[in-house]
Amino acid sequence: GFPAPALYKQHAGPLQVATSTHNSPNPTDDAHTAPKDSVILPAYSTEDKYEDDPWNLPELQDNGLKWSELDTKGKVLRVLTASVKFILLVGFLYMFVCSLDVLSSAFQLVGGKAAGDIFQDNAVLSNPVAGLVIGVLVTLLVQSSSTSSSIVVSMVSSGLLEVQSAVPVIMGANIGTSVTNTIVAMMQAGDRNEFRRAFAGATVHDFFNWLSVLILLPLEAATGVLYKLTKIIIDSFNIQGGNNAPDLLNVITDPLTDAIIELDKNVISDIATGDPAARNKSLIKIWCKTEKITVRFPSDANCTTGALCWVEGNKTLTQINVTETINLERCNHIFVFANLPDLAVGLILLALSLLILCTCLILIVKLLNSMLKGQVAVVIKKVLNTDFPFPFGWVTGYIAIMVGAGMTFIVQSSSVFTSAITPLVGIGVISLERAYPLTLGSNIGTTTTAILAAMAAPGETLANSLQVALCHFFFNIAGILLWYPIPFTRIPIRLARALGNRTAKYRWFAALYLLLCFLLMPLTILGLSLAGWQVLVGVAVPIVVLAIFIIVVNLMQARCPQYLPSGLRDWDFLPRPLHSMAPWDRVVTSGMAFCGARCCCCCKCCQSTDDEEKGLQERKKSLEIYDNPVLTRDDEPQETSKETMKATQL
Repeated sequence: GFPAPALYKQHAGPLQVATSTHNSPNPTDDAHTAPKDSVILPAYSTEDKYEDDPWNLPELQDNGLKWSELDTKGKVLRVLTASVKFILLVGFLYMFVCSLDVLSSAFQLVGGKAAGDIFQDNAVLSNPVAGLVIGVLVTLLVQSSSTSSSIVVSMVSSGLLEVQSAVPVIMGANIGTSVTNTIVAMMQAGDRNEFRRAFAGATVHDFFNWLSVLILLPLEAATGVLYKLTKIIIDSFNIQGGNNAPDLLNVITDPLTDAIIELDKNVISDIATGDPAARNKSLIKIWCKTEKITVRFPSDANCTTGALCWVEGNKTLTQINVTETINLERCNHIFVFANLPDLAVGLILLALSLLILCTCLILIVKLLNSMLKGQVAVVIKKVLNTDFPFPFGWVTGYIAIMVGAGMTFIVQSSSVFTSAITPLVGIGVISLERAYPLTLGSNIGTTTTAILAAMAAPGETLANSLQVALCHFFFNIAGILLWYPIPFTRIPIRLARALGNRTAKYRWFAALYLLLCFLLMPLTILGLSLAGWQVLVGVAVPIVVLAIFIIVVNLMQARCPQYLPSGLRDWDFLPRPLHSMAPWDRVVTSGMAFCGARCCCCCKCCQSTDDEEKGLQERKKSLEIYDNPVLTRDDEPQETSKETMKATQL
């Protein structure tokens, strides 16, 4: 052991890890005889060391007293605490759903007119690839596949777009709607394992949509299978118009969201269909109750056949009917009297909704972690993740698909349902294998809502509206048939798990994934499509061939490297940034550290002189804590210690 007074010395590198065993004959003795005041210094690794599989669901243990061990007071307190937590959970879920609705309205205010302008170019929409990326971008702008689908239906009904050209746009809308739960998953980046599971649970939806498009878009462009199938269904049945889709969740959320903002979504459809007057209209609804009246007055216009005409003096007059809109009652939302442009209101709501969304999500995760303990947690976990006994285990996944479809039909939004189960996947209540069929069911549920909405269309537009909705429905059915029935074909789960591992190791990669898949890649493809199909093919074909080559080589490196040339058995012949994320991680980490240091410097410059002196004194005290006892020599002179202290303080 060391004598206590000789252990401490100021050292110029207080964060250096002690590895020396000086003055100790047995290195193991140091671990047992080290003083209690020594500090365990923080590690610098960017990845935690896991002994177990990080994909295993965590055990939900109850560390408190059992119900039988509690007295009457304890039982009452436990019941009251659980009731309060449940009420808070329902309240936070309500605010979470409302914030998603307001977020969609904010995106429509910011980019709704731009979305209408994008849809206006019918020549570009005739290109299937361009139609696909336009569907992705427009749904990304308005944050609602229902809105983008309704725009497509309006264009088809008005004759500006054919149903066959609308099918790729619907596929793109299916992809764009999955970005919301991916954003929600990024709010759980604080815990590495939770982030791993949550991001995989969110992106399994992305991979399902992208892989389905990769197979079905070329098939549809070559054969028109979805168009022909839905055409046969429409022609075979005498379909009559009915009521609109029932308002279930909207009945609960509309009172709050309508008090914040109400939008006139017809403006976007009018811009897309080429109405010049809609360009000067605001998306913010001012008058909620209006009435249209027809006014008849005489005019000296030419008398047409069948019109009421008469002669008055030297003029022949005819009767003209003009429809006018009379405003009866103003809306009650908070922006009704605000003289602000749509962009300003959209940015305000965007910041507000994101703040509420993140806050509610964090609080929901905290509440679920505190509530899911003991026998209740065990029961919930078993019910959600246990399969039926053999030989009916395969039925469980299809029941989960039906549950997902039913829940999405109730909330009338696949984004809301998938965003709600994402934190549950993160904290380990729902496994990734169970979240996958629930997500597939949500895709089915959102199309059934669209079918019911199309059934309420007028008679002249009923057939086209219903055919577009059926194309969306059969696209998702075909995707499920491709990527679910056979366990080997459940590739989205494996891809999502690989992406979850990558983002858990390099958390900044999640933001890069969002930018690449939902913004940069669609914009690049759209630009190439505008340049012509020759340019698109000339650029895309070499990239696709290179991607296929890399995938094949990676598979052979993992499974049968002996069949590869010696130079291709690994990627070490390439520069390290081309086959490793570590160099990029150092660049990103250094950049973030630099920005953080500059921010700290700016904050310090704004402090007063007294605060600087106080901070300097605290810093002197804190440096004494990081003394490294192992690097001290008993025979070192006192002057050296004083000089080292001065250098450390400097």
